[in-house]
Order: sequence, then structure tokens, then C-alpha cells
Amino acid sequence: MEITRLQPAGLVQSPAFSHVAVVPAGATTIYVGGQNGVDDTGTVVSDDVAEQSVRAVDNVSTALEAAGATLADVVQWTVFIAEGADLAAAYGAIGPRLAGPGAPPLVTAAVVSALGVPGALLEVSAIAAVLRD
Repeated sequence: MEITRLQPAGLVQSPAFSHVAVVPAGATTIYVGGQNGVDDTGTVVSDDVAEQSVRAVDNVSTALEAAGATLADVVQWTVFIAEGADLAAAYGAIGPRLAGPGAPPLVTAAVVSALGVPGALLEVSAIAAVLRD
């Protein structure tokens, strides 16, 4: 039993993302709500998008660990980046951590006019799946 990530013929082929994920029955699905680059008090860690991005992914990692999962178990990422923030810097700081082993996860990204946390430049959420014995 395994989680299968597909890059079907006829769709763009990318090393950064897959298009389809098939999670078998019996797997535990874990949903992580939007995480910003904030510390444990809710304070934005920096005005630098790369630093915020790293902290946001760290926060997702912390949430996943609480549910018995890791970043390698992420099936799908959703990334919102504030208009005007440097997407290349953000992705450069976290891209390798989003990928995990094997075929890459699904990724949805959008540039938005603002985020709910004042000063936040990026927000990420994740869906993970863990195969249990």
C-alpha cells in the first residue's frame, strides 16, 4: 500500500509538483491550516519573505509532528504569497523542503492582495497522509 503521485501525459511535467495524488483507503489524512511566518506568540518573525517562508514551513512541520507526520508525508501544499513579495526568494528558501522523497506533492499557489495576519507575506497550508500499519 502506498500513496501514488502522478504526472499524467498531456499535462505539464515539472520536478516541483505532481498533478494527482491517490491516497489508499486506511491512510490517516492530516489537514494543517494556514501557517504564517510567525513565532509562538503570533509575531511576524521578519519583514523578509524568505525568513517568513522558512518559519511558515517550520510551523507546518511542528503541526504535522503533533499528528505523527512529517513534511515528507505532505500530499498537497497550498501557498498564498502577498502581492509584491518576491516569489523567487520565497520559493528558493523553501522549495527543497516542499518536495519530499519520490514524486513531488501537489502544489497550488496564488498571489493575493493581502493576508489575514498584518505584515505576513506568505501563508502555507498542507494536507498530509500517513500509512498506518
